[in-house]
Amino acid sequence: MKRVSFKNRGIEVVGNIHLPPDFDEGRAYSAIVLSTPGSSVKEQIGAIYAEKLSGQGFVALAFDPSFQGESGGEPRDLEDPAARVEDIRCAVDHLTTLAYVDEDRIGLLGICAGGGYAIKAAQIEPRVKAVGTVVANDIGEAMRRLLPDYRQTLRDVAAERTAQARGAPPRRDPWIPDSLAQAKAAGITDAELLEAVTFYRESQYRHPNSTNRLLFVSYGGLLGFDAFSLVPDLLTQPLQVVVGGRRGPTGQYETGRRLFDLSPSKVKHFLEVEGAGHYDLYYKPEYVDPAVARLANFYSEHLAS
Repeated sequence: MKRVSFKNRGIEVVGNIHLPPDFDEGRAYSAIVLSTPGSSVKEQIGAIYAEKLSGQGFVALAFDPSFQGESGGEPRDLEDPAARVEDIRCAVDHLTTLAYVDEDRIGLLGICAGGGYAIKAAQIEPRVKAVGTVVANDIGEAMRRLLPDYRQTLRDVAAERTAQARGAPPRRDPWIPDSLAQAKAAGITDAELLEAVTFYRESQYRHPNSTNRLLFVSYGGLLGFDAFSLVPDLLTQPLQVVVGGRRGPTGQYETGRRLFDLSPSKVKHFLEVEGAGHYDLYYKPEYVDPAVARLANFYSEHLAS
């Protein structure tokens, strides 16, 4: 693994490049950029998939989004869809500078919210030759669906921006409860949310660079984001959609099916991993391994020299 950094319009983006076994710097490899879930850092889901894909012979780049993790940018904990999409394109820029990457064999993999960002980037990035998603979410659609009154949230964002302009400190809210105890004390019983808390806050995958905080004004950009609206017109690459067979409130199955149906690509594949829920496909080998096997075959075919 190599630690790397590259720029997104003046912001230093920090990543890890995972290298294949018996890596030979004199060769030119296929490469995959990973776009990770909201709130996640490169050492979490991105590392899991990058390690497994590098084990299949690919160069795989996972990075912290601008404003988060080890990457630069102010204000901290901002989730900006436009910046997330540009991060991906700048990651592609970086790969094209590496002698051991074949610039004509670059793919993209997006997971959860990163799936929506990956699709948005791929629509305007012809250097990406194949795109895959795992439990993809269009985070804008998800926010509009899950927030009880998102129009009021937009009014609250406007008030928060006014307050900050007048000198108030920025508001940061938890993405999810900080512990299972907090979740249960709040009366949360939704199984998928509790799975998210377990993974991010109470498992071996908890990471100190993952703050679990969202700058409140992020909701403005998130609620106005639409990852899929131009898919029928602009998404031309081969597409692999991976979903979990166990449906739940994240809507990953329905989102994956919608993306698949919208795609005009002549080459598109849909894999349902039987029994898997949203968060199972983050880290559990019995679900991740079949997903990676399909993705590796897909990228091998469509990133061939």
